[in-house]
Amino acid sequence: MSNVKVFVLLAALTALLGAIGGAVGGASGMVMALVLAGGMNVFMYYNSAKMVLRAYGAQVVTAAEAPALYAMTDRLRQRAGLPMPTLAIVPSDQPNAFATGRDPEHAVVAVTTGLLRGMTETELEGVIAHELAHIANRDMLLQTITATLAGAIANLGQLAFFFGARDEDGESHPVAGLLAMLVAPIAASILQFAISRQREFKADAVGARIAGRTDGLANALARLDAMAQRTALPVSPSMAALAIVNPLAAFSGRGMLSLFSTHPSTEERIARLQALRL
Repeated sequence: MSNVKVFVLLAALTALLGAIGGAVGGASGMVMALVLAGGMNVFMYYNSAKMVLRAYGAQVVTAAEAPALYAMTDRLRQRAGLPMPTLAIVPSDQPNAFATGRDPEHAVVAVTTGLLRGMTETELEGVIAHELAHIANRDMLLQTITATLAGAIANLGQLAFFFGARDEDGESHPVAGLLAMLVAPIAASILQFAISRQREFKADAVGARIAGRTDGLANALARLDAMAQRTALPVSPSMAALAIVNPLAAFSGRGMLSLFSTHPSTEERIARLQALRL
C-alpha cells in the first residue's frame, strides 16, 4: 500500500507541474523549468553524500575505529544483500541516524555519538537496519525525483508571477500568476513531504524484516523521539528529512504544521511496526 500511495503522490506532483506549466508557457515553459530544476538536483544526486556529511559534521570511520558498529552493520547488510556502506559518526548528544549516497555502491550510514551511547544493542540494530532499508529501497533516487518536480513547480510559480498566467486564448492574468507563485510551491512541498513520510513507513517495515524483529526499532523510535524533543541537532531543514527522526523536533510545531513534516508521527510508526507479522 505504501508504494501505491507514493505513486499517487508522484502523479499528483506531475499533474501540478503540468497545470502550472500550461498556465505559464505551455509545454515549452514546463520543460524549461523541469530542466533547470533537474540540472540542480542531478548535481545534488552525485554530490549529496559529501554535502550531507559536511552539513551534519560527520566523520567517516573505519572498522578499526568503530569495530562493534562495523561488525553489526556488516552482519545486517549481508542479510539485506547489500554491499558494505561507508560508516560515519556525528559528534552530537542527540541520538539519531541517517543514510545517504546515490546508490547501494556509494551509500553512507551515519550515526550520532548519542545514539551509540544511549541505545541498547537490539535498538541500535533496529536503527541500522532501518537505514539499510533506505539504501535497499533506493530512496535517495526517489528523493531526487520528487525534489526535481517540486523545484520545477517553484520555478514555474515564479515565472507565472513575473510573466503572468495565461488562459487558453493567451490572455495574461497577473492575479492568477501571483496565486501560482504563492500556492504552487506550498502544494508541491506538502506532496513532497507526504512522499517522504511514506518512505519512512516503508523503511521501518523493511528494516524490521532485515533485523528479524520489530521491538528493537519500535523501542528505539520511542526513545529517539523523546530525546529529540529535548535536544535539537543543529542542521539545515533541507537535510533534516534524512534522519530517522526529525533532528529539529525541539523546534517543530503541531497542527497544520504537521503537513510540512518530513516524518510521520512516531506513535503511528510504532503502531505499524507492532502490527507487522514477520
